[in-house]
Amino acid sequence: MRRIVITGMGAICALGHDAPSIWKAMTEGRSGIGPIHHIKPGELRNGGIAAEISDYDPANFFDESRRSMLDPFSEYALIAANEAIRQSGIRFDGEAAARTAVVIGTGVGGETTRDEMYERLYGEHQGRFHPLSIVRLMTNAAASQVSMVHGITGPSFVVATACASSNHAFAQAAMMIRAGLVDAAVVGGTEACITLGTLRAWEAMRVLSPDTCRPFSAGRRGLVLGEGAGMYVLETLEAAQARGANILCELAGTGMSSDAGDIAAPSEIGAAAAMSYALRDGGLVPEDVDYINAHGTGTVANDSTETRAIHRVFGAHARELVVSSTKPMHGHALGAAGALELVAAIGAIHDGIVPPTLNYLGPDPACDLDYVPNEARAMKVNVAISNSFAFGGLNAVVAIRRAP
Repeated sequence: MRRIVITGMGAICALGHDAPSIWKAMTEGRSGIGPIHHIKPGELRNGGIAAEISDYDPANFFDESRRSMLDPFSEYALIAANEAIRQSGIRFDGEAAARTAVVIGTGVGGETTRDEMYERLYGEHQGRFHPLSIVRLMTNAAASQVSMVHGITGPSFVVATACASSNHAFAQAAMMIRAGLVDAAVVGGTEACITLGTLRAWEAMRVLSPDTCRPFSAGRRGLVLGEGAGMYVLETLEAAQARGANILCELAGTGMSSDAGDIAAPSEIGAAAAMSYALRDGGLVPEDVDYINAHGTGTVANDSTETRAIHRVFGAHARELVVSSTKPMHGHALGAAGALELVAAIGAIHDGIVPPTLNYLGPDPACDLDYVPNEARAMKVNVAISNSFAFGGLNAVVAIRRAP
């Protein structure tokens, strides 16, 4: 079986505009959650907080001709992909262009464009839309833009499985590389969901926290949305070694499952199955895993269910694991969540630092693992897994290990 490594990483979110800045913020335990600036006070019931990208001007990244075609979710994907490709040093010359895939996860796609259109149509009673509205809002726009900018002519598509989208994208890319359909992939997730319509819809579910995100903690009150993108270059170990690439880590395995149960309530059995499949796919046993970057949304149901699932998979070793959720820092970025959280998992392996679970007030009886409360921890990490569990009962887990 072809071994797959990650040679490039790029990201943008509320913690910074590039992966090194984001990782530094994670290790320092800084939160990007705060008041939303572009929505009027009083339009939201939960107090109007999110992990919103700040000090961002698309003109610093794109010329006017390109910007006219881009919804923010495509902008973020391009910024992160450009960074990942630069770091990797990979080239898409000749046959390599056709032997590279672009696979991007997103939950809602071009929601900013859609929100603006509906505001014009229903709020202002204006029937005229921007002529490029469709190519901005279509869910495949981000993947198409990355392929066009970099001349990648291999398979290009999106995966839309709500909060598991990024990890499903990694799984799809890995399977294509292993099968020999492609030799490399630019893969990750992107989301620009901090819009009035999206936030009001999440408010209606009554799962948004009114103050902050505190996963696995006593007194947790819900999730906080975030936005951004994480993108990575995957390629075969042989190709990376042949060109002398700096290998960040090995993508050891992926696992996927469906609860086939409730559309919103999480399943311990489904989550456990995805973790078990990821270990099996990577040739790992539970005792190999040092760190879990948890889905850890901060809702009562998710955190207790994920804890039980970890116990189910890891048994006695669950007490030896460290588990943390980085969502109190970058928010829950829906389809981009797994891609942003892989920054934390890779950083933990590469630098020997596990990022903390911020805002932890104390143990909840239903959440009884080591959640690295409030401060990062220095420790050696050889193997990490990253969990993503989505509405619809869709579960996807990525397992990575130290570079060979």
